[in-house]
Amino acid sequence: MLDEASAPGAEAPAGGRRRGQLHSAAVEALRGMIVSSRLPPGAPLREKDLCSELGISRTPLREAIRTLASEGLVRLSPNRSAVVTEIDVDETRDLLETIGHLEALGGRLACARASEAEVREIHAMHYRMISFYFENDFTNYLDLNRRIHRTIVSAARNASLLELWDILAPQVDRARSMTKLYPERWKSAVAEHQAMVDALAARDGAALSEVMSQHYLNGLAVLGMPPPPDLG
Repeated sequence: MLDEASAPGAEAPAGGRRRGQLHSAAVEALRGMIVSSRLPPGAPLREKDLCSELGISRTPLREAIRTLASEGLVRLSPNRSAVVTEIDVDETRDLLETIGHLEALGGRLACARASEAEVREIHAMHYRMISFYFENDFTNYLDLNRRIHRTIVSAARNASLLELWDILAPQVDRARSMTKLYPERWKSAVAEHQAMVDALAARDGAALSEVMSQHYLNGLAVLGMPPPPDLG
C-alpha cells in the first residue's frame, strides 16, 4: 500500500515532493502489475479496486494511468475507461529491433566512457542477478536485468540516447517478462549477460555492441517472431 497521507502543516514544496513520490510509486506499482501479467493484456483497470489495493485516491491513480498510457502500456477510451494494451507482434518486433540498436550504440560508447566504478557496479549487479536466476526469483532477476541495461546505456554519457531508452524500456519489459515461459531462453540470456560484462571489462566496444544487439534478436526468435530484414 502506498502512503498518501501528508503531515499536517507541511510546507507546499514538501507536499509537492510527496505528491511526486506518490505518483512515481503508483506508476511503478501499476507498471509492475502489467509487466508481470498480473494485469494481463486486455484487462480493465478498475479504479475502485486499484485505489483500495494501493491505498490511494482516484486522482493520483488516474495520473499514473495517464503516464502508463503515454508509455503504450494502457489504452484510454473516450468513456475514460482504461485497459491494458494487447501485445502486438509487429510492434514488439519493431520495438526490440530499435532498442537493440540503441543498446548496441550505448554499449560501444560505454566501453570508451564508463568509469571503473560503473564497470564494477555492473559486474556486481550481474552476479546478484545470476543468484536470483538460480533461486528462480524472476521478479528480482528482471529488476536487476533492467537496471544493468540502463546502467550500461547511462555509462555511454549520451543524454539523448538515455532519454530514448527510458521511453522504450517499459514496453520492452513486457517482452522481457515472457522469458520466464521459455527456460532455455532464460538460460541463454544469462550467458549473453555474462558476455556483456566480459566485453565491458575488456573495453571491447565492438564485442559489446554485437552481443547487445544479438541479445534482442535472440529474444525475437524465441517469441516466435521473425527477425527484421537484414539491411546489410
